[in-house]
Amino acid sequence: MAIRKENSTNKFNEEAIVNYCDSIYSICKIGGRWKMMILCELKTGKLRFGELKKCIPQITERMLTLQLRELEKDLLVKRTVYAEVPPRVDYELTEITTKLIPIWDMLDVWGAEHRSLVRQQPAL
Repeated sequence: MAIRKENSTNKFNEEAIVNYCDSIYSICKIGGRWKMMILCELKTGKLRFGELKKCIPQITERMLTLQLRELEKDLLVKRTVYAEVPPRVDYELTEITTKLIPIWDMLDVWGAEHRSLVRQQPAL
């Protein structure tokens, strides 16, 4: 989450929404344009930064770095630095994040069904 001023309305609203229910909290942690794409790429195992960048060519290196840092801060991704020259860094899902994989699979099915339904609707 973005850092907000201590007494800003946005900060109070954000806290109220996130604390409203656990589902909203969960969506706030994995939501956004790039987080789910990054997490889904890591479903199959560890990847290095460059490998992730190749998997998601539309994302800039800066945005990938920012998103990975946020995912790591939220304990959704584990970053491992190896003492090698040149340094090697791997990213992988944490144990708690792997518990989301069956939910993501169900969301894939739901998304496909919903997309098909929307396509069948006549244009307004």
